[in-house]
Amino acid sequence: MTASVSPSGAVTGRLIRGDSCVAEGAAWLAAREPRFADALAQTGPLPLRLRPDGFAQLLSAIVSQQVSVASAAAIWARIEAAGLTEPERVAAAGEEALRVVGLSRQKIRYAQALAEAGIDYAGLRDASTPEVIARLTAVPGIGIWTAEVYAMFSLGRADVFAPGDLALQESARLLFGLPERPRERAFRVMAEAWSPWRSVAARILWAYYRVAKDREGIA
Repeated sequence: MTASVSPSGAVTGRLIRGDSCVAEGAAWLAAREPRFADALAQTGPLPLRLRPDGFAQLLSAIVSQQVSVASAAAIWARIEAAGLTEPERVAAAGEEALRVVGLSRQKIRYAQALAEAGIDYAGLRDASTPEVIARLTAVPGIGIWTAEVYAMFSLGRADVFAPGDLALQESARLLFGLPERPRERAFRVMAEAWSPWRSVAARILWAYYRVAKDREGIA
């Protein structure tokens, strides 16, 4: 798979479009890192995990911050029922309408900021990954982890990693026999060896995390 170049000339890097792309990356990683091969033997085929891109995906990420999965799902269901999944609708809604669907005062501010940010979501598809991260993290409520995950799964970037993710850190500790979870900066450096398939390395680590925790009997 070769790097993609947008009409504007920006190099977006390798793109993951289907299961075959994930399998290609997994094979590349397993050939270069025996511990990835061991992990894959336990996890089996990796999930594709691609999601839609756009405003609703980022709003959903904001909704999910610091609440349980069940709470986030319930709030999101109310947001969908109220038709508040488009930036224009959120921007026009008052604070009371957003509070009624379950958003806290802080998340109302974040949702309104996202709605008013004027992000060109189609344009992000052709932007370089650093440009995507910079554009998204300029919006209040969107941190680097959210931006990296959006680039990975909504834009299909093959060479993005999220070293601040606690599950990835713990999985790496277990798989690589580290004395403690790698800190974000050190983990980012560690992951450079997995380029140009860092998004697939993340998929391996997330899948291995579930296997390891199931083995330990931890939900």
